[in-house]
Amino acid sequence: MADGAGSASHGGQGASLVCRTLMSAFQKQFEMHDELPNEHTLSEWIDHIRDNLSAIAERRDLGKRDFAATMVLLVTCKDRLLAAQIGDSAMVGRRDGRWEAICWPENGEFVSSTFFITDDVEARLRTAYLPLEYDAFALFSDGIDDVALEHLQLQPHARFFDPMIKPVDEASERGNVRQLSVALARYLDSPALCERTDDDKTLVLLSSV
Repeated sequence: MADGAGSASHGGQGASLVCRTLMSAFQKQFEMHDELPNEHTLSEWIDHIRDNLSAIAERRDLGKRDFAATMVLLVTCKDRLLAAQIGDSAMVGRRDGRWEAICWPENGEFVSSTFFITDDVEARLRTAYLPLEYDAFALFSDGIDDVALEHLQLQPHARFFDPMIKPVDEASERGNVRQLSVALARYLDSPALCERTDDDKTLVLLSSV
């Protein structure tokens, strides 16, 4: 998942390129290897994305920063998971019925600042390789941080995630369940939630129950 910077004129395009490139890279990885890529390989993929964004920006007479985006990703293979993050998007997982932070939002030196894949000199990539002991995950952009996270305790809000994941746990379909996606989009665009944040809100829910 990638989130274009609100201050970047082409942040959405930058986020789209990040997602497309990483999806293609992981597909090729698993066609050739039955294992997760190591941190060095992932860093090379990120560098490749940054080079592409620089080239696109130059052709359009723009700056690389015009395509700024954050990202958070989750990939599983066998009994392991890879979590990676750049910026203030986040990821939580449910283990033994309790929600835990896997990628906590990373902010910059100043209020409302963060890190982007386009930053100089290099992207601030954070990775974690963990045992696959979780049965549900949520990946989300900074637009819902305030309702999804307890910042003082550095913990996810169980009262937010438990009712959100329940329909996914109970769904008989696999993959993207359109009915649930529509209901989730309606909730994320509801006045009650929009009153608490004016930022873009993206939430991806996964369950293996």
